[in-house]
Amino acid sequence: MDDVSRLPAATLAEEALLGLLLPFWQLVIGAFVLAVVLLSVGRLVRRGPSRMTTALLVTAAAIAGFTVVGVLLES
Repeated sequence: MDDVSRLPAATLAEEALLGLLLPFWQLVIGAFVLAVVLLSVGRLVRRGPSRMTTALLVTAAAIAGFTVVGVLLES
């Protein structure tokens, strides 16, 4: 275990503050990602069915590719 008495109080306070802020920043980043995804899906829907089909095929290929790479790098 770490010896907490060796660390200055300021360092502990900074780590505690970052520990509290970390979930907040994750929520902010997640909100921005969600907003961008919703805006892009709205634009894609307005462009029509042929674009939707292409987008779905590209997305499916990307998911399959990431899955294959993940499985290959797992071992």
